[in-house]
Amino acid sequence: MPNDTINNAIKKASGEGSTSTYEEITYEGYGPNGIAVIVEASTDNRNRTASEVRHVFDKSGGNLGTTGCVAYQFEKKGIIVIEKTSTNKEEEELMMLAIEAGAEDFEAEEEVYEIKTEPSNFTEVVEKLEAEGLTFIEAEVQMVPTMTVALDEQGQEKLEKLIEKLEDLDDVMNVYHNAE
Repeated sequence: MPNDTINNAIKKASGEGSTSTYEEITYEGYGPNGIAVIVEASTDNRNRTASEVRHVFDKSGGNLGTTGCVAYQFEKKGIIVIEKTSTNKEEEELMMLAIEAGAEDFEAEEEVYEIKTEPSNFTEVVEKLEAEGLTFIEAEVQMVPTMTVALDEQGQEKLEKLIEKLEDLDDVMNVYHNAE
């Protein structure tokens, strides 16, 4: 075996001289019972990732679709979740604070407050709320479904398995769906 081949293999294994570039790819498809699914991935090998994602969809009773086949059912929103017990502010005070910071929606649920923003206002709203001493359970820009689909218990189990298998893939960063 030539020395160049051996040296290149050693360099590649040690990460030296690595020229791999990562790209972000969005896959769209349908899960069990026609549930719309969006998968965001970051990969250095587009073919490998597409093959892995397609395989998971096929084995889980769904199918990988073309670009744009389900994206119209989602919109990008900044989501900020605050645990009610983590703040001493009243609900109305917190709502006014969020709206003044640039939030577009505020919802109070049983244990948390959920604030929605436009992606362009997200960073500004987070910074203003942090300046008020608030801490977040979650704060990120996500794909939020514009309408949801109800599933029976069996359909819910199938969807959970699909999501779990997709999230287990090394290249997958986020999985979004429109199930209730």
